[in-house]
Amino acid sequence: MKAPWILPAAALAAGAVGGFITGKNTSSEAAAEQREADSPIVQTRPGTRAANGGAASTQRRGTRATSVDEIYRTPGNLSRLDGLMRYYGGLDADQLQAEAAKLDDLPLNERIPASFLLFARWAELDPHGAMAYSNSMGMQGALVRPTILQSWASVDPENAARYFSANPGEFAMMRMGRGMGGQDGASVIATEWARQDPQGALAWANTLTQGKSGALAAVLGEVAKSDPQEAARMLDQIPADERGEAYASIASRYGASDFAAAEAWIRTLPQDRQAEATAAAIEGLASKSPSEALAQINSMPEGDAKYDAIPALVGPLARTDPRAAGELLASHPDENTRREAIRELMPAWTAQDPAAALEYARSQEPGPMYDRAVASFVASNHSGNPQEMVRLSETIENERERTWSVGFAAQRWMQSDPDDARAYLQQTDAVSDTVRERLIEGQPVWGGGRGRGRGGR
Repeated sequence: MKAPWILPAAALAAGAVGGFITGKNTSSEAAAEQREADSPIVQTRPGTRAANGGAASTQRRGTRATSVDEIYRTPGNLSRLDGLMRYYGGLDADQLQAEAAKLDDLPLNERIPASFLLFARWAELDPHGAMAYSNSMGMQGALVRPTILQSWASVDPENAARYFSANPGEFAMMRMGRGMGGQDGASVIATEWARQDPQGALAWANTLTQGKSGALAAVLGEVAKSDPQEAARMLDQIPADERGEAYASIASRYGASDFAAAEAWIRTLPQDRQAEATAAAIEGLASKSPSEALAQINSMPEGDAKYDAIPALVGPLARTDPRAAGELLASHPDENTRREAIRELMPAWTAQDPAAALEYARSQEPGPMYDRAVASFVASNHSGNPQEMVRLSETIENERERTWSVGFAAQRWMQSDPDDARAYLQQTDAVSDTVRERLIEGQPVWGGGRGRGRGGR
């Protein structure tokens, strides 16, 4: 059975890759021209060239591949991505639909980038056709719809918004993803629209009944990337009870560009919003300079503003100074917050100094914090002895965390020493019978499998 977080996480990944795709289409046009790799004309309405479309000619120097299979025989993943973009860029909507039918023939690692590139292109040419096809794909359709919606909105936000409002059920997975730090459909459209027409995007976001706060924050956050003062002035166009997310969105951008100005602006906000906005500003500062963000937190008095800011800094700081990040995390008074943030700390620390990361994990008090720290260490320690990782995983008290961690480590053990791993699995009670059977048979612990379209060809 698949872990419940896999599908929403995959949906988020779809949106993220879709963002890369549309971003490359819109922001790299000059570079593409220099490479003489121009995209074809993009149209979403008869007689109208899309605002962010490519150049007029499909001609390129060199030979364009004639199939996806040919592209994947090319050495180098970047060359393959470029080949896929060129290949799909030369197809019309009917040809793209024919190619979509072939995606299941690809193993998952090849299917994912091909799907996102194909549907991003299809959405620019025939978004209704791309959406209709995605609705016939079952759960896989939920993974490509974020890409379709974003690509559509990048060239025709008004019609994308109309479709989104008329068909809310098709984007339920994106609403789930928003709870995990992603964007829902309204925010995706608002972001793309704001890149072309901020006032138009804001007017549309103000008409929403669901996802309104997130969409408004997305618009102002996009404006704040280049002009946080203008974004702050636009707050007057938002109902007072919808400004919370927008405050944080602006503060994050403001903090990255001018933290002192951000602090001064935050002091003008309602008192009950200042702590959250300060945390967002520090998060923005951390993206530029984790050490400066740490100094700001250390200078703050104990209280909500400081405690809200700490989790946002742990990840960026861990990449440069994991020990300082660990000490900062330990200072947070709430165990649930520490347990969630340790997922950001352990991978970075383990990659730099596995011994120190393990020492930190083992220093935690027995219970949820120890369990999460050890499980995160095991998952992140790609060079550790699998047998030792299994034994370490056995010390986890929580059954779900222990099963996941033991199974993860045992899967690696099966790859390096299958005889000893099988002997261990046949006698241990640290995993369920189902997990034991899957591991012994060489199958993934959760979901997946072998065969056409799922890891083999």
